[in-house]
Amino acid sequence: MHTPMHPTMPYPTSRLTQILGTQYPLVQAPMSWVTNARLVAAVSNAGGLGVLGPHAGHSTAPSSTEETVERMRAEIRKTRGMTDKPFGLNVILAGSETPDAFNTAWINMALEEGVTHFISVGNATERAFHLMKQQGATLIHRPLTPTVANMRQAEALGADVLVATGHDEGGHIPASAWGTFTIVPTMVDAVRVPVMATGGINDRRGVQAAFALGAEGVYIGTRFIVTQESPAAQSVKDRIVSSGYDDMAFVSPVQRSIRTRTADQLAGLLQDRHNALDLDDEIRKLGGLKPGMLLGHMDEGIISVNTGIDIIRSVPSVQELVDSLLEVG
Repeated sequence: MHTPMHPTMPYPTSRLTQILGTQYPLVQAPMSWVTNARLVAAVSNAGGLGVLGPHAGHSTAPSSTEETVERMRAEIRKTRGMTDKPFGLNVILAGSETPDAFNTAWINMALEEGVTHFISVGNATERAFHLMKQQGATLIHRPLTPTVANMRQAEALGADVLVATGHDEGGHIPASAWGTFTIVPTMVDAVRVPVMATGGINDRRGVQAAFALGAEGVYIGTRFIVTQESPAAQSVKDRIVSSGYDDMAFVSPVQRSIRTRTADQLAGLLQDRHNALDLDDEIRKLGGLKPGMLLGHMDEGIISVNTGIDIIRSVPSVQELVDSLLEVG
């Protein structure tokens, strides 16, 4: 049975804000290269949960595991200096039952620094979940391709919150073609813990639709890229604002991009039945989202966004965006 709507609030007085310790049931997705302390602190200060993603605050690749971990330690401390509200850290789970040396060092560093929220993405495992939760941390888990089975498994292993990802999302797209409207009520009915919706949510209407489908919160990435505090290049923000669904193409089986020179080349290879290249690996070799989205070298990279960018037509502050999403004021 879902929590009733409060008569003065546009969102459920859900368990989620209690679990997260936030004002609103809103989480900013931990996007690779395009988060930093400024963005994350702004989201948390605005009442949501900001989350540091891979390479947060940096524009060059680290040379070692140790450097990767210590860079994030510094960004966590920088974020802590900009907000006294909760914020989270991304953990990528590749699927091995035993956490690898990197994730073990990553999680232990975060716990040492007082991080209380982890957002894990990938395949849930008992040991990884235990490592993250050992000091009472809150765990939000997002399977890359949600199924009833893997959502229930993550719940059984101790996830506090689950994220139902629709095919509408930006970033790594689920292998299943279920849209957000399909996946959210299915997963809400399958588990007992709160479920957040993600995929194509860019304005108040999308937020309200997610709640109507039974979600207790929203998990938003693309829309936060186009904010004043986002570290994405201004040229990229402008391109997203001026683009729409018809300007996008699939650049790998699980990634889409606004059309750029590189995106068009990858899209052509994807359509070529004789192509033997792993296109996701080719995107990694290019630097992932860094060249196109962080540095603004758009023709040298891709611009990964959700399918709903037609309605992104402004570059607000994070506070203005959160207020508009949750109908504050």
